[in-house]
Amino acid sequence: MKVTIIIIATITAVLVTTQIYFAMAQTETQPYQIIKKEDNFEIRLYPPAIMASIYMDAKTYKELSYTGFRKLASYIFGGNQGKKSIAMTSPVHMDINDSKSSMSFVMPANYTKGNLPKPNDSSITINTTANEYVAAIRFGGYANDDEIKKYTSKLEAALNAKRIEYYGNFRFLGYNAPFQFWGRRNEIIVSVIWNEK
Repeated sequence: MKVTIIIIATITAVLVTTQIYFAMAQTETQPYQIIKKEDNFEIRLYPPAIMASIYMDAKTYKELSYTGFRKLASYIFGGNQGKKSIAMTSPVHMDINDSKSSMSFVMPANYTKGNLPKPNDSSITINTTANEYVAAIRFGGYANDDEIKKYTSKLEAALNAKRIEYYGNFRFLGYNAPFQFWGRRNEIIVSVIWNEK
């Protein structure tokens, strides 16, 4: 009985310490400017960013997240021509659709295309995004295909109600490591046509 209590106390302490670490860890987050806040979504402006991306025939969150994450993580953990370790940032971008899905890691701000090491895996591409206005809706917990569809529908309905024109695929943004149980942040975004006046 005493041994069981000690084991449970140790596991609890490790879990609490891990969650405190994830809550306090200073992971670089892709910058954006909030242009307008609505009740359940916001309009943002994202400046250009350098992304490492992988494109796959995956059609589900689970399928894309497992293989895509493994390949991109290998790149930033030294699977590149410089054998350099590149810091993990947030969020992870996922475009899940019926034709060609993609997962992208945002590269840290101190890198340019000129000083970023070339991936060993030729299926990983490095590109720079353009300025982009997006609408974003947030939800917590662990993401899955049902939650992604649910919040995609909510964002689509909210944009239609406000008569905000959007285009392209709805995309998923994930901000947390798998072992962070509390305070999880997920988002659905879509490009919008926005004229600032």
